[in-house]
This record gives sequence, C-alpha cells and structure tokens, in this order.
Amino acid sequence: MASSGDDLLKYITEKVVVYMEDPRASRERRKAEKQPWAEKWFGMMPMGFSMWRRKWKR
Repeated sequence: MASSGDDLLKYITEKVVVYMEDPRASRERRKAEKQPWAEKWFGMMPMGFSMWRRKWKR
C-alpha cells in the first residue's frame, strides 16, 4: 500500500517538474490549441443545437 503512495508521489513530482521546465510560451500555445470540451466529446452537435435554438428564440 505504501508503495502505491510512493509511486503516486513520484508521478506527480515528475509532472510538476516537466511543467515547470517547459517554457511559458509553449504552455500558452498548447492551451490555446485545445478544443472546447463539448466539441471534443460530442462533435458539432452542440454547436448545431445552439444555432437552432437561437434561431427559434428570435
């Protein structure tokens, strides 16, 4: 049981070190390239539904 805790701590530490060593510009660029979560998981359906709903509100 203690081994899995040590493994988790090691994994988190490695991720933090990689994040801190990465230049800020590349982190910002990677963040800007991300897709919205709804588009990622459901494709174009949410956008089409919102456009359809907006049309009927008018």
